[in-house]
Amino acid sequence: MTAPATTAAAAKASAPRRTVVEPLSTRRWILDLVAVGVLLLIPIIGFWPTFDGPRYLVAALGGLALGMGLAVLGRRYRWGVLALAGATVVVYFLFGGALALPATTVAGVVPTVRTLGLLALGAVMSFKQLLTTVAPVAADDGHMIVPFLLALVAAVLATSFALRLRNAAWALIPAGGFLAAEIALGTSQPFVPVVQGVVFGLVAVVWIAVRQAWRPQAAAVSVGEGAASRTATTRRIMMGAGVIVLAGAVGVTTSAFAAPASPRYVLRDVVIPPFDIREFASPLQSFRAYVRDHSDDTLFTVKGLPKDARVRLATMDEYNGMVYNVSDQGLGSSGAFSQVRTNMSADAKGAEAKVRVEIGSLESVWMPDAGAVRSITFAGADADELRRSAHYNEYTETGVVTAGLGKGDAYTLDSVIPRTWSDEQLAEQKFAPVTLPKQDGVPKSLADVASTAVAEASTPIEQVRALQQFLSEDGFFSHGLKNQPLSRAGHGAERISTLLGSKQMVGDDEQYAVAMALMARELGIPARVVMGFYPDEDEAGSGTFAANGDNLHAWVEVAFDEAGWVSFDPTPPEDQVPSDQTTKPKADPKPQVLQPPPPPQEPVDLPPTVADDRGSDDDDGFDAGMLWLIVSIGTGALGVLAVLLAPFIVIGLLKATRRRRRRQAERAADRISGGWDELVDRASDLGAPVRPGATRQEDAGVLTTAFAEPRVATLAHRADSEVFGPAEPTPADIDAFWTEVDELVGGMARKRSVWRRLRARLSLRTLLEGTRFALPSRSVPDARRAPVRADPPAQENE
Repeated sequence: MTAPATTAAAAKASAPRRTVVEPLSTRRWILDLVAVGVLLLIPIIGFWPTFDGPRYLVAALGGLALGMGLAVLGRRYRWGVLALAGATVVVYFLFGGALALPATTVAGVVPTVRTLGLLALGAVMSFKQLLTTVAPVAADDGHMIVPFLLALVAAVLATSFALRLRNAAWALIPAGGFLAAEIALGTSQPFVPVVQGVVFGLVAVVWIAVRQAWRPQAAAVSVGEGAASRTATTRRIMMGAGVIVLAGAVGVTTSAFAAPASPRYVLRDVVIPPFDIREFASPLQSFRAYVRDHSDDTLFTVKGLPKDARVRLATMDEYNGMVYNVSDQGLGSSGAFSQVRTNMSADAKGAEAKVRVEIGSLESVWMPDAGAVRSITFAGADADELRRSAHYNEYTETGVVTAGLGKGDAYTLDSVIPRTWSDEQLAEQKFAPVTLPKQDGVPKSLADVASTAVAEASTPIEQVRALQQFLSEDGFFSHGLKNQPLSRAGHGAERISTLLGSKQMVGDDEQYAVAMALMARELGIPARVVMGFYPDEDEAGSGTFAANGDNLHAWVEVAFDEAGWVSFDPTPPEDQVPSDQTTKPKADPKPQVLQPPPPPQEPVDLPPTVADDRGSDDDDGFDAGMLWLIVSIGTGALGVLAVLLAPFIVIGLLKATRRRRRRQAERAADRISGGWDELVDRASDLGAPVRPGATRQEDAGVLTTAFAEPRVATLAHRADSEVFGPAEPTPADIDAFWTEVDELVGGMARKRSVWRRLRARLSLRTLLEGTRFALPSRSVPDARRAPVRADPPAQENE
């Protein structure tokens, strides 16, 4: 009796353990869902400074609810990785329009073809667009895709890990990843930074501690292991302590990330927007060309322009001795351009107006606009391309369309037209403390001329008016065209010095506006030059304004403390022309300073012009916009395809590695048993209700019933003979055995549907078997149910 007892004991010791998966209790469900929801709410709230209002919460909270709901359904119905990933993609496209892109849907709910296209592109491009747009960004410009997608994916992963895995610490990985993404995509001024980190750490610690307290004493037991329970308890306590330490470290780390003691570095600070204002020549260089070549041409038409409003083409605030240009010194300067959005000029004050601009013969990258623009809606065949390439500077109220405007283009502006200030209202106001780029190459004589002109002025507005009247009353007007008094084009230092040092000042808006701005800056007055259009007094308020070379102007804007930028026109009236350019000096000449030898004269009537970026209509040029669209769509499609194929690739590699390990085992008998294990695992993935720990004969009975394949029983007997026989299997025996295994597996697969075979390839059941993450065993049909024993018997052939 001793030998059988010893054999039974040995069988007990060597028998595999039967994994017992405990169903989740109601309190566990509630605890996990609440904890995951709170952890994911922290990065959602952290997006607050990035958006211009609470509307992004609709998308983020919607993604959170949908993601957690998918994870609950996946746990309830035991969805595999493929099913859960596919459901997530379907939910993204089905609900993404209503939550993130409501303006593109029907009735705000039903997605359209445009909605689906934008969602596909947004899965990749929305992150770049968010980073290259000045925060706070508008919720209506497609940026809500980012919080929706991040919340959806993080909720699916974190909730699935919490409900399916024994160790809840795994759920902290997607939750922490979501928080890290929010920090990287957010702003350098976080929202309640310390509170975010502290709350995240506390919730993680408390949740995991409670989970450890509620955890059962043993998840896998075997008869005869009396002392093992004490070891398992000790191991569980140590593991719980380690998990709590990990959660505490996460909390400290997130607090450090969010702490305001040192500057927060985010991707927005290092990502350079794909726009450089220095690529475009100053429009003021083409002033004389517009006047000369387009005096009767309709450059563009403006409808809805309020009375006394002006159409701005560009604002220049940097001078280098040759050109007054648009600067590129970041936020607060005229180079601070960002992509157009629907929440621009939020602080603008004045009368709201809707202005429509229809482009005629104008070919330029500079976009005509009026007032402070809040939103721009493009129309026409090139609307999408123009919208993508449109940039706007709220500080200078200047727009640029890098794709170039041309005949047939049109857009509508929602603008705020500033009020008109009188000198009496400006009498008590000081100059605004604004920062402007430093001026270079300014003629030395301008400071003395400016000081003399404002000698009798006492208030800021009187100083500005003195400069304006000095030029407009003492100067003469001429474009220098045919049959007009000589007036050279350009506004370099030599030209301005000649203007102010001549016996008679002769020029047009270009020279007088630059001269006044330079003199004002020499006196410390914040001034800049604006080039644009406005109708004559008799045409103002007519409702429709046709811009051409005759009503092109340049003027000066000066910043006052309360009024903001106020316009001044230093150009003399057009009928104020010199009768004789060789007459005596002015009656009250201004003091002059000896000037250095002037540089070579600029050619008369040959001003520099802006290169034509559009090309002729006859050119079969390369359509870069179409290529960008194709590449973007392809990138988005590849991104979605990569997400869908990732489970196939990863799980396929794991199963291939397992097969290779079995096929190349060190012992020949292990290669035979490995072949049988491969057959059983593949059958289990195909849905066969095999039971862990069963003998080969028991497995053969289940597989014969499940697949109507009698050869399985024969192969089981062969495996027992080879493994427990007196001689080691030969390489030929092993190859023949594996060949028969592959044939049986192929026959089993052909008896299942395509979807069943697809699920089998992505099934994690056999990969997780024997681990603490093992899935519950399938039910065995009553007719073939094997007896369930706590201590499975040894192999029959033993």
